[in-house]
Amino acid sequence: MFGDIMGMMGKLKETQQKIEETKKRLDSVLVDEQSNDGLLKVTLTANRTVKSIDIDDSLLEDREQLEDYLVLVMNKAIQKATAVNDAELGAVAKDGMPNIPGMDMFK
Repeated sequence: MFGDIMGMMGKLKETQQKIEETKKRLDSVLVDEQSNDGLLKVTLTANRTVKSIDIDDSLLEDREQLEDYLVLVMNKAIQKATAVNDAELGAVAKDGMPNIPGMDMFK
C-alpha cells in the first residue's frame, strides 16, 4: 500500500513537471486570427500573450470600427489560443493521472 502511494506521488510530481514544460512550450506556439476582411490581424501565444497586432491604415480613420474589430478579433484569438492550451495541458494531465477510484475527472 505504501509503495503505491509513493509511486502515485512520484507520478504526480512527474506530471507537474510535464505540465510546466508544456506551459513553457506553449509560449512559442503562435495563434493567428484576423477579421473577415483581413484589415486587422492579431497573433497570440497559446498561453494567451499578445505578440502582435497589425491594423490596416483604413481602420485608423474610424475609431469605433477599430474598437469593434479589436474586441471581435481579440476574443476569437483568445478562444482559439485557449482551445490549444486546454488540449495540450489536458492531454498531459490526463496522461499523468494515476488510476485513483473516484478521481476520474480528467477522463
